[in-house]
Amino acid sequence: MARKLRPTDEPATPTREAILRFVSEHPGKGTKRDIARAFEVHGEGRVVLKRILKELEGEGLIERRHRRFAEPGALPAVMACDIVSRDRDGDLYAEPAEWDPEQGPRPRFIVVAVRRRRGEHGPAAGLGDRVLARVVELPDGYEGLARAGIRVMKVLEKKPEGVLGILRVTDGGARLLPISKKQYEELVIDAADVGTAQDGDLVSVDIIRSGRFGLSRARVRDTIGNLRSEKAVSMIAIHANDIPYVFPEAVIREAEAAKPATMAGRDDWRALPLVTIDPPDAKDHDDAVHAIADDDPANDGGHIVTVAIADVSAYVRPGSDLDREALKRGNSVYFPDRVIPMLPERISNDLCSLKEGVDRPAIAVRMVFDAEGRKKSHTFHRIMMRSAAKLSYVEAQAAIDGVPNDRTGPIVDSILKPLWKAYDILAAARDARGPLDLNLPERKVLLKPDGTVDRIVTPERLTAHRLIEEFMIQANVAAAETLEKRRTPLLYRVHDQPSLAKLESLREFLATLDMKIAKQGNLQPELFNRILERVEGTPQAYLVNEVVLRSQSQAEYSPVNLGHFGLNLRKYAHFTSPIRRYADLVVHRGLITALGLGEGGLPDGVEETLPRVAEDISAAERRAMQAERETIDRLIAGWLSDRVGAVFRGRISGVTKAGLFIRLDETGADGFIPISTLGADYFAFDEARHALIGSRSGETYRLGDTVEVRLIEAAPFAGALRFEMMSEGAAGRPLGRVAAMRAAKARKDKERKDRMGKVRRGR
Repeated sequence: MARKLRPTDEPATPTREAILRFVSEHPGKGTKRDIARAFEVHGEGRVVLKRILKELEGEGLIERRHRRFAEPGALPAVMACDIVSRDRDGDLYAEPAEWDPEQGPRPRFIVVAVRRRRGEHGPAAGLGDRVLARVVELPDGYEGLARAGIRVMKVLEKKPEGVLGILRVTDGGARLLPISKKQYEELVIDAADVGTAQDGDLVSVDIIRSGRFGLSRARVRDTIGNLRSEKAVSMIAIHANDIPYVFPEAVIREAEAAKPATMAGRDDWRALPLVTIDPPDAKDHDDAVHAIADDDPANDGGHIVTVAIADVSAYVRPGSDLDREALKRGNSVYFPDRVIPMLPERISNDLCSLKEGVDRPAIAVRMVFDAEGRKKSHTFHRIMMRSAAKLSYVEAQAAIDGVPNDRTGPIVDSILKPLWKAYDILAAARDARGPLDLNLPERKVLLKPDGTVDRIVTPERLTAHRLIEEFMIQANVAAAETLEKRRTPLLYRVHDQPSLAKLESLREFLATLDMKIAKQGNLQPELFNRILERVEGTPQAYLVNEVVLRSQSQAEYSPVNLGHFGLNLRKYAHFTSPIRRYADLVVHRGLITALGLGEGGLPDGVEETLPRVAEDISAAERRAMQAERETIDRLIAGWLSDRVGAVFRGRISGVTKAGLFIRLDETGADGFIPISTLGADYFAFDEARHALIGSRSGETYRLGDTVEVRLIEAAPFAGALRFEMMSEGAAGRPLGRVAAMRAAKARKDKERKDRMGKVRRGR
């Protein structure tokens, strides 16, 4: 209980700092009444206190949870958790049943056993259970293994979905090899519970018995496929993340019955030489572009840019089976070996694909820019178009660079050069606008015909890529402006500015590099760009780019406009890819309604449903990103599994209390080094410096450091790699006396826990 403060301790109204300290130190006592009582605030002082709390909340320094105030990102006192794994010592670990990715990685809790009066224990919970739990202080000796402890208050339910894994048949039964990095132990399956599943099958199982010691037992529920078949690796991620991948019969029938759109209600733009520019392996082409110098004497040096987007709304009507399935999927999901489309191929690869020389319906925006790249005006049209050419990024760029081929040669002067001239003025305007400019190249996994990894490449970023990207951004801005002006409901693509907590963390980190970030009210991306420019070409460049990226909020969809911080735009909505994003389809329908462009507009009552739609498709986007990332991890882990023992050069890509994450230079593969394997010294986590520091030696491993590591273990099914550090850390200052004492205590606690674990395993 908080000590009541006398008037001589604090003024009648507490300071902002005192309130923040109280909220941080007393997470269970954060109501306005608790705070007023702690600081003996009475009468008129309560009015002032209320104002201060409102200011702190508005600045993001505290957040309201029901009637209590708490630190942003602080764990709630009671929460629903899923028990997800057990370690070698039999200890259970849990994760929140629900978690916002913007709060960082999903935290891990150790389940603390509770002995009650008369020898009774708390509710018995096992692997796979969902429980209601109270968050408690982390037990001694568990630093780095879990964020906190939980005490189980009640077992709520068994998780309805089965546990996924790879079946390995043994004498008298089988074992399930986990496919998740969270699942440590194997599961035992009796012969009678294997069913028709075969060795190597990806299966879903139900846990039928879970004891504290020994392996849990399971029963096969479903056989999903065999890993010897093509595309099995992505199938793991599809099932693990509950991604819909089979279209219902009603959806297929509706797609197959669709007839090509007619000219009714459309402008005839088939003579305009629009072209598509896409990756060479693209199967659908949903955007086409055209540019020409403006012949208006009042706009000398200006250009007219046209962006035409496939008219999906002509075929997918609100409330139809196609529409419901598209909303359920939210977006297409792209794996190295397959695509899970949002819409059936009859729609995405045929009727709505802007094929060369074929009539296709589209919604187009015609934008007029002045010589400085400022947009003067724009208009939307529902059209029928005919693509003049299907080009890849590489061949379009080669033609501009003076190496045309038979396809691009005839259109270099008439079509391609005007596109590049228009882009030049838009690029200048973009630079003046100053969007966030991070330099973190992405790698692409290329596969062999059998579905295994061939090689990993970093595709060159061409001007052709930037041209299409900027044209699409301008079209998206035009869509948002039109719908907002017409007061039509829409889904914005929003990207909030970094939270104050993340900004303060970045400020502390930059201070360790003798760099400062100004405290200013009107935060702009240019502030971060100046930091990135200062470190460009230095050894710290990668590190600073990575930390700046982690300081940013996550983009999402919302019916409320928050602006797009990363692009430095006040209004932004996705319009340019309705084949693969449901949000774009909503925007298309909005334009049809707002501008009276015919059938296929927004349904009645859409204002009430948009908030839920925004939540659902934002969640689907995060789900897709996770599945894509997991699949790449599994493919690379399988590729490297025959190179265990090899030494690689890499970079520290993450630092936690539990150890170091390493990203290899050669492949971009990510792996982990447990903190306990770093050496004889005890290493402590310095959050501000993103580093692990030796308590006696001062040896330091820091985010962004280049290191050499040895591959110790590869788990292809889980997509996990474990490394051993081969490089010495940088020289640094040893920890202070107090920190060293804490480190010594933690080291002894760890040794005690290891001894207890050996005793348990020996029973």
